[in-house]
Amino acid sequence: MNNMRSRLLSVFLIVLLTGCKGRNSQGALQDWPVYRGDDGVNAYSRLTQVNRENVSNLQVAWIYRSGDYRENSTIETNPLIIDGILYGVTPGLNVFALNAETGEQLWMFRPSMDEGEQGGVLRGLTWWADGDDKRIFTCFSYRLIALDATTGEQIMSFGAGGYVDLRKGLRDDDEIESYVVDNTSPGVVYEDLLILGSRVSETYHGMPGHIRAYDVRTGKIRWMFNTIPRPGEPGYDTWPAENYKTAGGCNAWAGFSIDRARGIVFASTGSPQFDFHGGDRVGANLFANSIIALDAATGKYIWHFQVSHHDLWDYDLPSPPNLVTVKRDGKEVDAVAQITKQGWIFVLDRETGQPLFPVEERPVPASKMPDEVASATQPFPLLPPPLVRQRFDTCLITDISPDSRQYILKEIANYSYGELYLPPDTNGIIQLPGTRGGGEWSGAAFDPETGRLFVGVNDIANVVQLVKLEQEDPSEILRMPVLLAGAKVYREHCSACHGENREGHDAYPSLQDLAGRINELQARHIVDRGGNKMPSFAHLPEAYREAVIAFLFDLNDKTLTTKKTGAVRSHQGRNKYRIKGYTQLKDHLGYYGVKPPWGTLNAVDLNSGEIVWKRPLGEYPELTEKGIPETGTQLFGGGIVTAGGLIFIGASRDEKFRAIDKDTGKTLWEYQLPAGGYATPATYEVGGKQFVVIAAGGGGYQATKSGDYYIAFALADSRAD
Repeated sequence: MNNMRSRLLSVFLIVLLTGCKGRNSQGALQDWPVYRGDDGVNAYSRLTQVNRENVSNLQVAWIYRSGDYRENSTIETNPLIIDGILYGVTPGLNVFALNAETGEQLWMFRPSMDEGEQGGVLRGLTWWADGDDKRIFTCFSYRLIALDATTGEQIMSFGAGGYVDLRKGLRDDDEIESYVVDNTSPGVVYEDLLILGSRVSETYHGMPGHIRAYDVRTGKIRWMFNTIPRPGEPGYDTWPAENYKTAGGCNAWAGFSIDRARGIVFASTGSPQFDFHGGDRVGANLFANSIIALDAATGKYIWHFQVSHHDLWDYDLPSPPNLVTVKRDGKEVDAVAQITKQGWIFVLDRETGQPLFPVEERPVPASKMPDEVASATQPFPLLPPPLVRQRFDTCLITDISPDSRQYILKEIANYSYGELYLPPDTNGIIQLPGTRGGGEWSGAAFDPETGRLFVGVNDIANVVQLVKLEQEDPSEILRMPVLLAGAKVYREHCSACHGENREGHDAYPSLQDLAGRINELQARHIVDRGGNKMPSFAHLPEAYREAVIAFLFDLNDKTLTTKKTGAVRSHQGRNKYRIKGYTQLKDHLGYYGVKPPWGTLNAVDLNSGEIVWKRPLGEYPELTEKGIPETGTQLFGGGIVTAGGLIFIGASRDEKFRAIDKDTGKTLWEYQLPAGGYATPATYEVGGKQFVVIAAGGGGYQATKSGDYYIAFALADSRAD
């Protein structure tokens, strides 16, 4: 009897220890413990209960609604599921915990009770545990917050007063109130470090996007890697000598992947500021637009690979690199696979950063701008082939109707177009792929069984036109009539997104008749602190922000503040520019100006570099009714792949959630969501039943109706044996 008890105890300890080891790295089989499922951000699950044969029987298991959605709000969150508890984020950026089997709310944390401060985007959360100390890390505005995972209570011993100020330590903290720094993607935990990126302003004089590691218990910075190098650091010579004092961007806004066995954290970075003109930043501009490998314990540089030199097209790297294993010459090689907005996949050796497929530096067009020095070459991978079109000409103009084609022919008559990497100018260019083209923040899913990467891409064009900024003198605003002052501020700082006439477009709402939707205080909160897709404009002087609110609400009698807080920095020395608008090339009916498909799901064999299959994803029912083949739509939100042979993905503008055969690309099941599923789903097992869950928040860049749903699906009465 004692021997039997000893054996049972031994088995129990082995199972327990094995489970703990798995939880610390990849998580237990039934859980979804980190952003995108695992340390390699591969969005892969080994669960098989839901599979090709039975997915048609998938039903709604539960629906959770948070009740805090607004006009144009969205949810882009890939939830965590750990030990039967689901952790998610609402449209208002409140954090909640649910019973993952029933959808019953266990707790809700509201980072702010301020009505004007609600809303935004947070794509995931971070979990850390040491014994009974279990924490969830979230970001709200410029604050990094630690929560007790059991109760949802804020841990007040973390940071100063219960949070870490993400603005601190980047530049002169005396000017911190004017900094624009927040975060949209979760960090990763390595031992007792939380490694975190940031979102920063994309205009002149923004903050640098340095990568930082914080102590998970105290919030103190343990290391920082300067993505805009300082004197003596690698990459310093790729910028003008003094630029590190004022340059911004180069931020790891998309999150991270981590190789725990090697102790390496991988980041992918965004463009330098300003995105579309670099006359004040001559050089390649490391570590912008780069895959970076760092020692996770110290932040020490290991290697980098720059995907775009001296970026002029806002070609940020949109997602963290997937950590994959591929076959080369009969051997397995650990690699990173990085998708790009240009529609490429760069496959690099994980330890050295060397390309596993040939990459050529090819000549690209020179800039027509007198004060711009575009890079003479750019890297072109030979395999895999691009997933989107990379050259615009009249052969690509939409053919959905003769009227649409004629409209686009007239629309492009005064713009330049042609090769990839045609630099923007003041006359305007057609950029293909556009700023929302190619891969997006939703990333790619990797199937280790087949070596295939599954990625949704946008195949649409933008119109990019530079407009010279006027020299700005804050005192000039105070001398002008208030509505004229507000119109000037709006034109220089707001029109690129909301339109020259406040008409809005795509994800950016109209600001006409604003008083009918929100009040002045709410609008001022958004200008000061940001909200949804909009960043904070706290860096502008007080008078500028007051003037633009007066303009939007037609307040003739508004008196502007005379104190010179947050003065606009001088534009002297070099010409500065803005873009006329983040404008996609569209016809008179709002359809994209290039031939379909406009959004596709692709299966790419990373062993051979071949595209296995490609299919449009999403449709416009009104076009389908006219006999136009499925066009695909713009895509936001990633897919996951399972050992059951399935890809689950929302993402499309038609608001459908689909299960797709990973071998053929055929749709096997679909569900009409109440709002668009513009988030990456997750799958998990509780009580012997496999669930698939997706956030359906709508809104966002798709500009469809908003919602506040988390919807979980399961097979009827399914239980593991």
